[in-house]
Amino acid sequence: MPKLTLPTESKMLQRDFIYGVATSSFQIEGARAARLPCIWDTFCRQPGAIVDGSHGDVACEHIARWQQDVELIANLGVDAYRLSIAWGRVMDERGQPNQEGIRFYQNLVAALTAHGIKVFVTLYHWDLPQYLEDQGGWLNRQTAYAFAEYADVISQALGEQVYSYATLNEPFCSAYLGYEVGIHAPGKKGQRYGRQAAHHLLLAHGLAMQVLRRTVPSSECGIVLNFSTAYGASSSAADTHAAQLADQYHNLWYLQPLLEGRYPDVLTLLPEDVRPEIGADDMAIISAKNDFIGINYYTRAVFASDGKGWFVQCEPTKTPLTAMGWEVVPEAFEKLLVDLHQRFSLPPLYITENGAAFDDQIVDGAIYDKPRIDYFNSHLNAVHNAIEQGVNIRGYFAWSLMDNFEWALGYSKRFGIVHVDYHTQQRTLKHSALAYKGLLENRL
Repeated sequence: MPKLTLPTESKMLQRDFIYGVATSSFQIEGARAARLPCIWDTFCRQPGAIVDGSHGDVACEHIARWQQDVELIANLGVDAYRLSIAWGRVMDERGQPNQEGIRFYQNLVAALTAHGIKVFVTLYHWDLPQYLEDQGGWLNRQTAYAFAEYADVISQALGEQVYSYATLNEPFCSAYLGYEVGIHAPGKKGQRYGRQAAHHLLLAHGLAMQVLRRTVPSSECGIVLNFSTAYGASSSAADTHAAQLADQYHNLWYLQPLLEGRYPDVLTLLPEDVRPEIGADDMAIISAKNDFIGINYYTRAVFASDGKGWFVQCEPTKTPLTAMGWEVVPEAFEKLLVDLHQRFSLPPLYITENGAAFDDQIVDGAIYDKPRIDYFNSHLNAVHNAIEQGVNIRGYFAWSLMDNFEWALGYSKRFGIVHVDYHTQQRTLKHSALAYKGLLENRL
């Protein structure tokens, strides 16, 4: 079986470098009846919204099988587990705590901690309660304040047993995919919607950070952003400029306000009626210090000029491709990390998601997913190379622990290092899980 290997002198083989696995609530939990409806429940009922017509009502039955899943995580030998809280499982429509839902997460955190596993909690991984969407969702400024109240309840309930709190996961996806192009919940379409939703999400982060500083001062607190390294389709000045604009619009739109208290210069190219409404103190709230930034990376993106001063994204041109049709480009991962380090004064970083979907085959009860092992190996080494160039990276989380509901693609794509039979809910370690476990067993 192929192994995951790093240079013997790599800092990533030292015990203080954190290795983990990650999931999110809607993608694995199930137990739909025990929580409020969320925007993804509604979106899944829209004809054609989900490729296979599925939903998250059952998913991986994690709510019922959480103890088994904790044992699975512990047996992998990881240092940490990154999970998200389902807002609608722990709060009711009056904004009051749902004690049954809170107890589930308290028990989960306690069990993980008892195994010596550090708990990384994400407060928002896209599953906004539907009643808040009915009031405008992330287009309504008040949602940011509701999020801060939710963060207050959960951080007090879970406390400093949680090693790390992230406010948001990938606000780009919530804002751009959900409110601008409409391919994710809630399925709204409009450039102004996307820009305003992004601002309110960042404001929610800043307001929640104020709460977390008070309630859990000893826990690490920050945010998780996704990045696709932007490349020009050619070396022409027009395509190079297009890639720079795309980088600002898709990547730096979320990072620059956090670090510099301002939006990128691409803002000035947008029509006045598309630009977000920004309160007088918003940027100061948004740019308060983070203990860390989580980086999610899967692939690069290639852009060309549209001939009108803007950009268009191009289809992948390099092989190999994952089952998502994404290029496997570990050198773009290294470039991203080094470029961010050289350009900004960054807090410590975690690689909070990295992984790949492939068309896994079960042969004699085993899943020999060599392409995924190769993906992990090349990207772990890209992280090593970035660290050698001075980037302060504290840990790496494989996405994902198990196959799960892959949003608009339903159950048609499998990212897990653990295979899930959705009919029996049987979990089976893929060879990538065994390789990951082997890497952790051979650390210094």
